[in-house]
Amino acid sequence: MAETTVKKTRTSKKAVPAKEGIQRLRIRVRAYEYKVLDVSVRQIIDTASRYDAELVGPIPLPTEIKKYTVNRSSFVHKNAREQFEMRIHKRLIDIINPSAKLVESLTNLSLPSGVTIDVKIL
Repeated sequence: MAETTVKKTRTSKKAVPAKEGIQRLRIRVRAYEYKVLDVSVRQIIDTASRYDAELVGPIPLPTEIKKYTVNRSSFVHKNAREQFEMRIHKRLIDIINPSAKLVESLTNLSLPSGVTIDVKIL
């Protein structure tokens, strides 16, 4: 009889699948200014806590940095350059078992301009 060998591999860190019957509302908030971002996250958390929702977060995600290099002059002095960067700050909020009233109040929430929100139901 041939024996089978089992290779041990490194376990990868994957997201734990959601349990049956538990619904999650995952909110990703992005903005260029961290102060505006924190104010809008505080509004979302206050709204969720008003409806006694179970919250996870806000979890700070890594800041995305986009760098742009530009020549200072039009065609002479090639070595004279300037660098500019844009920083995109991100936060993650999970709401476990959201009620219909909570979802409705979150959609009616007015947030400052420059704040982008992505909502997923897991």
